Amino acid sequence: MPKDFHHDLSYDPNRFVDLLLEKMSLKNDAALCRVLEVAPPIVSKVRHRRLPVGAALLIRIHEESDIPLRDLRLMLGDRRSKQRLSNGPNKAVAARAA
Repeated sequence: MPKDFHHDLSYDPNRFVDLLLEKMSLKNDAALCRVLEVAPPIVSKVRHRRLPVGAALLIRIHEESDIPLRDLRLMLGDRRSKQRLSNGPNKAVAARAA
């Protein structure tokens, strides 16, 4: 894990892409797109905060870089200790139905 992102853990997609390029020894965004097998506008939109890094892209980055998902989330600025998924329907909807 690159040591230079620990000092500022706020969300910065531009820094995130730059760290990926460095970690994966790639020259530019186009090379990253080829490795991840995504269209070039995806990385551009992530850099310019027009598209969030979704779960599918994060998993794809993990698969190609071998960077643990926890480290990728830290690089993005996500400091939550756990991710939780809903086990059922929305509680408000369930309460109204009862």
